[in-house]
Order: sequence, then C-alpha cells, then structure tokens
Amino acid sequence: MKKLGVLLVLLTFGVISAGNSQTIKKFNKEQNKVLKAVQSMTTAFENKDINKVMASYESKAVVVFEPETPISDNTIMREMFTGMSMANPVFTYSGHEVFIAGDIATHIAPWEMIGKAPDGSEIKQSGLSVAILRRQENGEWLMVIDNPHGQFLMNKE
Repeated sequence: MKKLGVLLVLLTFGVISAGNSQTIKKFNKEQNKVLKAVQSMTTAFENKDINKVMASYESKAVVVFEPETPISDNTIMREMFTGMSMANPVFTYSGHEVFIAGDIATHIAPWEMIGKAPDGSEIKQSGLSVAILRRQENGEWLMVIDNPHGQFLMNKE
C-alpha cells in the first residue's frame, strides 16, 4: 500500500521521466509543451538553425556555455551557438524531468553530445542540463536560464 501511495505521488507531480526513445505520454499537456520546447531548440541547434535556437529563449535569457560563466548578451549567445554548431553536434538525453509551478517550469536531463573538431577528431561531452522556462502570454514556453553544466558543483574539487 505504501508503494502505491509513492507511485501516485510521483504521477501526480509528474516526476515520471521519459527518454529519447520513450513516449512522453506520462507527462501532462503542459509538461509535454516544455519538453517539446527543449527538444525543438536541440533539433534547431543540431540543424544549425541559429535563428530558431535564439527564438527558444526570452530576450534577457542567460545561457551557461561554460561553468561559472553565464552569458546574457544575445549577440555573444548567437556567436557562441554559431561557433559550437560548426562541430555538427548530435545530442542524446537519457531521460527528462519536468516540473511546473504556475508559469515557471524546470527541465532536467542528463545529456551526451558527439561532434567533430575542426581537425576531424571526435568530440564527446556530457552533462546535466537544468533549464528554467517561462510560459508566455501566447502559451509558448521559452527558456530563461539554460545551464547544461548542472553537474558542475558536484564534480568540483
């Protein structure tokens, strides 16, 4: 009986995760919108569609391209995304959690990226993405804070 109660709590608060290859039906409608906003940005980045990447963020958003170095200048963000897209990155997520409180959402997902350096050597990176999104007046979810290095403090010596 206790296990059933815990499962009901998890389902009620949307803690059940969905990976890339799994269905996202376990999330409610708004959680699916948040997840799709993140996935849309990732796909745009992989496709080098920097305008669509930038449209995934509020105008004064913060992106943490490197740990402890948040960037909020849109011109620099655009340059960073453009430069990074030249590595032809391909991202995979091993799961997703989406929590929503009113018009604010948190998306958390472990990720891996494989790309190519200018010399042709393979680049592999991984991390824990922590993104904060805000529901806009039109119902669209946009990122306000995007930190793909959420694991940084746990690994810091």
